[in-house]
Amino acid sequence: MAEPVGIVGVGLLGSAVAGVLRDAGHPLVVHDVVADKVSALAERGARAARSAAEVARNARVVFTVLPTLESVEEAIAGVDGVLAGATAQTVILQMSTISPDLAVRMEEAARARGAALLDAPVSGTSAMVARRDCVITVGGDAKAYESCKPILEALARKVFHVGAAGMGSYVKLVTNLVMGLNGVVLAEGLTLARRAGVDPAQMLEILRHGAAASKILEVRGPLMVEGRFDAMMKVDLFLKDIRLMLEAAQGLHVPVPLASAMQQLYTAAFAAGQAKDDLATIVRVYESMAGLPPRGGPAA
Repeated sequence: MAEPVGIVGVGLLGSAVAGVLRDAGHPLVVHDVVADKVSALAERGARAARSAAEVARNARVVFTVLPTLESVEEAIAGVDGVLAGATAQTVILQMSTISPDLAVRMEEAARARGAALLDAPVSGTSAMVARRDCVITVGGDAKAYESCKPILEALARKVFHVGAAGMGSYVKLVTNLVMGLNGVVLAEGLTLARRAGVDPAQMLEILRHGAAASKILEVRGPLMVEGRFDAMMKVDLFLKDIRLMLEAAQGLHVPVPLASAMQQLYTAAFAAGQAKDDLATIVRVYESMAGLPPRGGPAA
């Protein structure tokens, strides 16, 4: 039997991680502050833990999959965090999009306890993770990485070791910057097409077969055309990511004017009540600015 794996944080992404690892044969030990999320996995055979520390006492490898920097720090280094139950064999795989500085601090805290922490954010929506169509970039100790590599490879389509702790987070921020701008550009183009009277579905099909084809076009293009905005990645969480991108760029003295513009556009989506919608909702911001009626209204 494959070794047990712990997961702290079993929301959309954490549950997808759990499903893939369960299917790969790993017994699971899970914890979340929302009891219903744990119960849903317990009904499918996972062991429910009362704290992150309890997860660490029952699994050598512990994933943390959490939405905010504060929740990551609390789950790892808090009173009942993973480190409170860790041993010298424990390896923490931090999968959230956080600042490189926090990744380094958490790695140092783990090392001080004799454990290891890998900065291992995942690139891909929860649906992509569920079908193993995701990429994981890992920063941290090479020996710890090698000890977890079979588990990571069971989870992801591709795994990269990119250097020391913090580097995984830098790579993830760059990935999200490019991904986000791809989505904004797609919304801009589809809005222009709609205003011109081009059928949006046909426009999308043309883009798929031409030089503008991309993963984001495949994933979010249909959502924009069909007006479906159930969240794979929520606007409010992505605004957190954009803030981290801008802070990292400022710290390295790198101009990122397009990322700054993207922040303003998603702030407009947030202000319009779209905070919990998928990033595809950015098309509605563009349509509103272009004076187009809501989808389903009269033709422009």
